[in-house]
Amino acid sequence: MKIKISQVINDSIVDGAGIRLAVFTQGCIHNCPACHNPQTHDINGGKETDTNKIAAIMANNPLLDGVTLTGGDPFMQAKQCAEIAKDAHALGLNVWTYTGYTYQQLCDKNDPDFNALMDNTDVLIDGRFILEQRSLELKFRGSKNQRIIDMNKTRETGKIVELYK
Repeated sequence: MKIKISQVINDSIVDGAGIRLAVFTQGCIHNCPACHNPQTHDINGGKETDTNKIAAIMANNPLLDGVTLTGGDPFMQAKQCAEIAKDAHALGLNVWTYTGYTYQQLCDKNDPDFNALMDNTDVLIDGRFILEQRSLELKFRGSKNQRIIDMNKTRETGKIVELYK
């Protein structure tokens, strides 16, 4: 399946817990001021690749703990990102997904592709980056409003369960 990406970083240690394959998707409508990855906003930017190529990179790196879908906003290509997440799970890897949407906004959309990506996400970092709430002391996120949600426990309990508060 074709996907537009900005880049893929192998062996990332800053895009989630453990050693990760970070997939920077192309396209974001949030346009947060002072975004860390503004080059990923333009949906016409980046380059096209295939999700199978990304799966092959995952399969060929025995050091990986997981895959991080970031961007841009992975939910702009939710169907493709859900495919990557499924491939990661098939390899025994966990999946972290960053988004400018809140968990509730994603749920409210009730979009089948959004739901598929959320169903295949182990950890969701939600919310727009807000410059006024920026903190360099936060783990794996840029501003205090953003949450790191344990999606497996959230699905299990029916209530949002956060990691690294």
